Amino acid sequence: MKIDLAGKVALVTGSATGIGRAIAEALSASGARVALNHFGQGALMADVLDSLGGDARAFDADVTDGAAVQRMVAAVEWQLGPIDILVNNAGILLEKPFLDIADYEWDHVIAVDLKSVFLCSQAVLRNMQPRGRGCIINVASELAYLGRAGFTAYCAAKAGVVGLTKSLAREFAPAIRVNGIAPGPTDTAMLSLDQISAEWRAKELAIPAARAAGADEIAATAVFLASDFARFYYGQMLSPNGGALML
Repeated sequence: MKIDLAGKVALVTGSATGIGRAIAEALSASGARVALNHFGQGALMADVLDSLGGDARAFDADVTDGAAVQRMVAAVEWQLGPIDILVNNAGILLEKPFLDIADYEWDHVIAVDLKSVFLCSQAVLRNMQPRGRGCIINVASELAYLGRAGFTAYCAAKAGVVGLTKSLAREFAPAIRVNGIAPGPTDTAMLSLDQISAEWRAKELAIPAARAAGADEIAATAVFLASDFARFYYGQMLSPNGGALML
């Protein structure tokens, strides 16, 4: 099965590192023109651009700021053309006991992990809907279904992404397909000991696959959902998770 996305324009948020970078690279390898977004990561974005080559551009915008998102979408469509594929991948993690979370910390996680999906989807759909075609792919987490002590803000935000995905899929079908990915543990910086405790990292890896996924394994799901092979998928959350969650 060969996926050809030639002629398509894709915008990927949070694409300087990890899953976002892998998705950007995979979409580019399949022929798409890729708009990269990762706020305040100019040097890393330059490195991604070098690895992609071809017709890729970087757009530095805060995806929690509605005006900045609108400017970014306008710039992408001016420079690359109408957006056919939106991948809402930007996200952050907070490991902290629930009773110790400050309201500003809660708000920040919800803003990056959930509000950004609302803002970017709304901005892209304003132009995508009149064209009558396109797809949106939202990156959630298997923790949206499982929950996890000490990760309440993250789990709540990702559960919101699941609900938003399903609602958008119903509202904009059949012309526009909206689906999501709920990855399991993935070998990125977010799974490093800089981000989570050794205890929780060990629990993340205590799954049937007995390992973390490579970011490229998650990216393969995104490329599939962006392709015509997924034309009968609406409101689905595909979960490459190594058996951490069996739906």
